[in-house]
Amino acid sequence: MTEKDEKVLLDEDERKKYEFRDEDVAIFRTERGLDENIVRQISAIKKEPEFMLDFRLKALKEFFSHHQPNFGPSLDFIDFQDYTYYTKVSKGIADKWEEVPETVKNTFDRLGIPEAEQKFLSGVTTQYESEAVYSNMLREVQEKGVLFLDTDTGLREHPEIFRKYFGKLVPPTDNKYAALNSAVWSGGSFIYVPKGVRLEKPLQSYFRINNKRSGQFERTLIICDDDSELNYVEGCTAPMYSKESLHAAIVEIFVGKRAKMRYTTIQNWSSSILNLVTQRALVDEDGLMEWVDGNIGSKLCMKYPCCILRGDRSRGSTISVAVASHGQFQDTGAKMIHIGKDTSSTIISKSISRNGGTSNFRGQIHIAKSALHAKAHEECDTLILDDHSFSDTIPNNSVDNADSYLEHEASVSKINEDQLFYLMSRGLSKEDATQMIVMGFLEPFSKELPMEYAVELNQLIKFDMSGSIG
Repeated sequence: MTEKDEKVLLDEDERKKYEFRDEDVAIFRTERGLDENIVRQISAIKKEPEFMLDFRLKALKEFFSHHQPNFGPSLDFIDFQDYTYYTKVSKGIADKWEEVPETVKNTFDRLGIPEAEQKFLSGVTTQYESEAVYSNMLREVQEKGVLFLDTDTGLREHPEIFRKYFGKLVPPTDNKYAALNSAVWSGGSFIYVPKGVRLEKPLQSYFRINNKRSGQFERTLIICDDDSELNYVEGCTAPMYSKESLHAAIVEIFVGKRAKMRYTTIQNWSSSILNLVTQRALVDEDGLMEWVDGNIGSKLCMKYPCCILRGDRSRGSTISVAVASHGQFQDTGAKMIHIGKDTSSTIISKSISRNGGTSNFRGQIHIAKSALHAKAHEECDTLILDDHSFSDTIPNNSVDNADSYLEHEASVSKINEDQLFYLMSRGLSKEDATQMIVMGFLEPFSKELPMEYAVELNQLIKFDMSGSIG
């Protein structure tokens, strides 16, 4: 067996770590298709209050009346009546791994979630199909008054906080997929960090889709009160199928005065997932919101984390990476909306296209008339590894006052032949030299990750690069 053959086997093993399939262990699922009866069924099995059922039904009407997005890749091929919108695999949420259903527990064991919880995390929630199956948090974190629950439990146990914030940043009228999520949402993370509380270790949620032609519609709601600090990490995987599944999530984040929030996503969906997500944060005076957004998987991804910088001196940043290979369309980017005085924002995007993939950057910066002395910086760089891959940079920037500063820069390049020649002259193969150049290109993103996540991301990207050259 040649060295190249051995490498192919290693690459296949790396992919199997994430794309393996489990047996179907559902104890309940709705019929395929979407109508008012399905929505009522979802709300009834969750035993929700009347106001939530009303919210869902109004959102369903909005969904059917809303057009598909008029930008990005066409979504007209989606048949919304061909998905299962709710699947339940356990009778409740366990706080001990031993109490999670065996097949589901084995899945998360293989993905390394229990080990990560023990070593690195303040708390973890795992969702399998439509609902959370496990949730736990360190005792010392609980004693600080931090709430870290799945969103369904947040609705039941803390309705006063839930109703104050839920749907306020991303209402059903925002876009078609926000309306869809609002009608059929299930699971997600509900986090409240009290005033002055700062968590040293991250909280993490992990989302898994197992069955084909199914949907996952989690709803995440995070409130960081004044002077608090939180680092939240989200991961996701799914098996590979010949027919796609649909992931349409909503994330709403409220960052209080002088609070600091970092939201890190490592998106590694299989290439049979449509990933259509709305993420938005509202930032008050002197607050800081950071999005660290990694998009490696999915067949089609449309995701643009947004900061609304409402408070004076509030800050927002997005650092993102998108990798598109054969059959993948990554349409990602960021949005920064400046409202308060002396606000500042930074967008740094790194994207890679190879083997015929498409990787677009789509950004928006708006500096309002009220946002005097605002500063915004946008930087997007693309690396194209062959002659049949594609990339576009699509900024939409506007400034409504004469006292602010906005800069935008973009570059598209191929592998530097001089760098490649030098590394190969030092004994590296062409493929290994290419991988080294790619990892250097992505370094501004990977250095923002905790070490254990950066190592995992590097392995994923190295796998995805295999076979790109030669």
